[in-house]
Amino acid sequence: QVQLVESGGGLVQAGDSLRLSCAASGHTFSSYVMAWFRQAPGKERDFVARVMWNGLSTRYADSVKGRFTITRDNAKNTVYLQMNSLKPEDTALYYCAASLRGGPDTTAYDYWGQGTQVTVSS
Repeated sequence: QVQLVESGGGLVQAGDSLRLSCAASGHTFSSYVMAWFRQAPGKERDFVARVMWNGLSTRYADSVKGRFTITRDNAKNTVYLQMNSLKPEDTALYYCAASLRGGPDTTAYDYWGQGTQVTVSS
């Protein structure tokens, strides 16, 4: 069982930066692929980024490539999402997720946090 708690969301202006954090419980954190998804009102939950077990392999959605960076610290059981050059279209509820398999589909993820809201004003 893994429990995930996100933090770091907020209201910012276009062009600003935010760093989201996701703290995981349990001693098997390093066994999981960690990812961030986001969901805007009235839309589906979309893949944003994922990082493999050792932190060396990452993957991003095209819409955030070059602006967002996902990292993890296995010693702290935490995964981060650094978001730069934020745009109004980045406004969404951001979720942290854990999977033993990984991939961009929500169905591959077994554990989810409660989400943290990011709002970008123009």
